[in-house]
Amino acid sequence: MFVASPDRRDVDAPPPGPSPRRSLDRERDLASLAVLAERTRPVSSSQTRLLPVVPPLADLLPDGGLRRGSTVVVTGLAGGGPEGSGGGISVALALLAAASGTGSWCALVGLPGLGAVAAHDLGIDLARSAVVPRPGAAWAEVTAVLIEGVDLVMLCPPFPPRPAMARRLVARARERRSVLVVVPGRAGWPEHPDLHLGVSDMRWDGAGTGEGYLSGRRMTVTATGRRSAARPRHRHLWLPSATGAVAEDATGTGTAG
Repeated sequence: MFVASPDRRDVDAPPPGPSPRRSLDRERDLASLAVLAERTRPVSSSQTRLLPVVPPLADLLPDGGLRRGSTVVVTGLAGGGPEGSGGGISVALALLAAASGTGSWCALVGLPGLGAVAAHDLGIDLARSAVVPRPGAAWAEVTAVLIEGVDLVMLCPPFPPRPAMARRLVARARERRSVLVVVPGRAGWPEHPDLHLGVSDMRWDGAGTGEGYLSGRRMTVTATGRRSAARPRHRHLWLPSATGAVAEDATGTGTAG
C-alpha cells in the first residue's frame, strides 16, 4: 500500500511505483499500479452486495450502503474543479470511511491537496488507501487499473472526461464489482450515475462576528438516482463536525423527500 499526501511525512512510504511528484510514465507506472492492484484485492467477498457507510449517510442510500458495481457522483456548490467543489470532496471521502475502517482497500485519484489528518479524522484507514494525487493525462487508465484491485475508487478527474472514457470506467466498476465515487469539476460527468449526491446550504459555525474558531460546517445533502433512488432524499449534516467526522445536524429535519 502507499499513501502520498503533501502535508504529511509520517505515513507509510510507498512501495516501488509511481512517484506523486511527477506525471505518470505510462508503461512503467501503470505496470506498478497493476502490481498494487494485485496486492490489494478485496478482502471482503464480492458476494457481499453492499459496502457499509457511516450511519449519518446511510439513510441517503436506498440500500443503506454502497452497492457493489455502482457509480456515485458527488457535486458541491458552483465552482470549477475539485478545489471549488463546495463540500463534495468531504462527502465523497466520508462515503469511504466505514468500508475503509472495516478492511476494504480504497484508492484516491486526482486529489493533490488531500490532507492526511482530515482523511483520518473522517475515518479513512490510511494504511489501506492507495493515493495517486497527480495522475496526469493517464488518469483514466490509472483509475481503470485501480478498479481491478480495490473495493472503492474515489476519482477527481484532472481533465474534462470524454463520454467514452466515462463509459469504460463505469463498465469496469460494474464488471469488477467495485464502487466508483466521482467528484467532477466544472465539466461534469458525462454518464448518468446510479446515485447522485448534491451538496447545498453550506455554512461554517464557530467564528461568530470575527472572534473564535471555526468549529464545524453544516450542509444539506440531497440524493437522487436510478430505480429505488429515484425519490429524492435529504439529510442535514455536520461535515466536518467538532470531531472532524460526519454527524447528523439535530437542528435540521433530516427526513426523506
